[in-house]
Amino acid sequence: MKINQFEDIVSWKKSQALALEIYKELKELRDYSFKDQICRASVSISNNIAEGFDRYSDKEFARFLYISSASCSEVKSMLYLAENLNYISIEKAQKLRTDCHEISKINKGLIKSLNIKK
Repeated sequence: MKINQFEDIVSWKKSQALALEIYKELKELRDYSFKDQICRASVSISNNIAEGFDRYSDKEFARFLYISSASCSEVKSMLYLAENLNYISIEKAQKLRTDCHEISKINKGLIKSLNIKK
C-alpha cells in the first residue's frame, strides 16, 4: 500500500495523540522549563515524520524517521524524571513510555520497508 500523505502514517497519528496527552497531563505544571522541553520533544516526533515524508526521498525519509525515534527516547527519558519528580503518576508515565516504544517500533518497521540502497 502506497502512502500518499503523512497524515496516513500510523506512527504520525500515534505521535500526535502522544503529544496531546503530554500537553494535557502537564498543563498545570509550574516547572515551565521542564514542561517546555518535554512538550517540544513530543511535538518533534510527529513533525519529523511529516517533514521526512515530504522530502520525497526514501533515504531522507528514513533519516527523519530515525530522528523521530530519537525524540521518542528523549520523551521516554523525561517521563522517568517526571515520574520521579511526582509531576505525573507512575501508571501514566508507564503508559506514555509504552506509547513511545510503539511509535519507535512502527518507525523502524517503516524504515525497513523503504527502498534504500546500502
